[in-house]
Amino acid sequence: MACGGMRGPVLWLPEPARGTPVCLAFDGSETSDFTVIKAETRDGLIFTPRWGSGGTVWDPAQYGGRIPKDQVSEAVDDLFDRFEVSRLYCDPPYWGTEIEEWSARHGDERVIKWPTYRPMPMHAATELFVADLRSGRIMHDGCPVTALHMGNARMAPRRDGRYMLAKPDTARKIDAAVATVLVHEAAADARAAGWSDAAQQTYFRLPR
Repeated sequence: MACGGMRGPVLWLPEPARGTPVCLAFDGSETSDFTVIKAETRDGLIFTPRWGSGGTVWDPAQYGGRIPKDQVSEAVDDLFDRFEVSRLYCDPPYWGTEIEEWSARHGDERVIKWPTYRPMPMHAATELFVADLRSGRIMHDGCPVTALHMGNARMAPRRDGRYMLAKPDTARKIDAAVATVLVHEAAADARAAGWSDAAQQTYFRLPR
């Protein structure tokens, strides 16, 4: 797997405490792919927030073949209530209306459209994620769906020398991997804007 290192332990760590400063990322679908919300703390823990009986991951197969958009919107509002959200990067296809509603409720300075289909920005975001993962600057919580999707993800080369994340076939999903790369981009941009306080950093170390 090109994005090696996220297979990780079986242990799924509990989410950080209420009020923790985080960035969020949203990768949505309607019928075929998963819809996922990921979070990253200032000190580099990438995690899947808890929601319902599991996490903020929706498989359309479990909802009659269609993502329950009202439930996803409830989860977004809940995350803004539970955590101190610096920004939420959203991949907009199929969810334009909902993203506008989130922006109206939570502020357009925090809810930001970030299309993942753009080759240059997505390539750069993936390169940053891989480099920071390998250097130990970021850790993950052991979310089993994310680990599976990371294992599925492939780096598909383009003619211009860049690459995009791709799934090997339609059955093996990568949506949690895309959301993971996107949330790290959100957190990196937030840190560049002054979000991070190096004196407060306490990196999470997971068992190997």
